[in-house]
Amino acid sequence: MLKNLDPLLNADVLHALRAMGHGDEVVICDANFPGDSVARATVLGKLLRLDVNAARAVRAVLSVLPLDSFVESPASRMEVVGEPNTIPAVQREAQQEVNAAEGREVPFASIERFAFYERAKKAYCVIATSEERGYGCFVFTKGVLLAPDAPAATERRE
Repeated sequence: MLKNLDPLLNADVLHALRAMGHGDEVVICDANFPGDSVARATVLGKLLRLDVNAARAVRAVLSVLPLDSFVESPASRMEVVGEPNTIPAVQREAQQEVNAAEGREVPFASIERFAFYERAKKAYCVIATSEERGYGCFVFTKGVLLAPDAPAATERRE
């Protein structure tokens, strides 16, 4: 055990999250997602696991991963097929975790199912959960942690 780290974050997940750079993406997916085959196409090239529900996995990952403040949508969700505006309970629960981790509202952008698969293949890594409910699939874009004397993320340089 380590102090101030979520005990769910195993060594493989911590290594991947630490290795990611600003703008890299991590996918957190449910048990129905083709995680292993998609993960083989990612930068890391292998599937990682957090055997908990999706919202709990989101909480653990975002406890150490800052979201990107330079992009419009640093958090995305898989759309329900044929119902792009439907937000299932699993996504509402994850949304609460995102907002709590960031201390502000960070609404999910929605991604059509097959577009989600293609985007996931370009991610740094995929983390599979044991979430059994469908549509517990998310993409998060890593941000930066600025030193206290660094310009704020909203102060864009020309």
